[in-house]
Amino acid sequence: MLTGECNMKEEFYTQMRWTNWLNKVKESRFRLSDSEDNSSGAVFVYIMDDVVLACLKIIARCERGVISPEEALSELSSIREIVFQEHEPLGEDADLMLESLKTSLSAVFVSCQRYIAGDYDCDIPLGDLLMLAVASEKQENLEETFNILGQVGARVIGGESLPPESMEMPYSMTAELLDGIDAISAAMLGDDSYKEDDGTSEEGEEI
Repeated sequence: MLTGECNMKEEFYTQMRWTNWLNKVKESRFRLSDSEDNSSGAVFVYIMDDVVLACLKIIARCERGVISPEEALSELSSIREIVFQEHEPLGEDADLMLESLKTSLSAVFVSCQRYIAGDYDCDIPLGDLLMLAVASEKQENLEETFNILGQVGARVIGGESLPPESMEMPYSMTAELLDGIDAISAAMLGDDSYKEDDGTSEEGEEI
């Protein structure tokens, strides 16, 4: 019995949890024209935070030796598959906002993957990396932009702070990706209970 309990697999994020969030988006009847009051749009912030915390839980387990780096990368891939799967239309504006959210979350996933794998350069100042990312996007080298910002995110997970200029960028793909990295930074500065939480959730859990 004890062996069975020890072998129980943690669930860091579930399909049911993501589906519950999509239902809340649908219920919000989000409209871009109403985004100024920040009420119906708040659900997207909550979704971002929820996914980011799940990813940070995985990293915390890996750093404590509870799971291996290979298992951690596999868990991150599982969450990414849930987030990027096709879903039924939720409304034109809500779908646009959700696509923007997924772009931001893509930076979260690659940042976490790079951090776990140690695949990032610590020598170049973060401000310089941001300028390189902007330059790459202007040259339409989006793969390189994504690569650079993944390194930025990995270093933020490692304890570095985003430079002030990251908050002053005009709308662009780089800015959307930075939203995900900023969410990582905010989560790490906030409640750190995710470091000790067991990483499990109930399938019928209300959110």
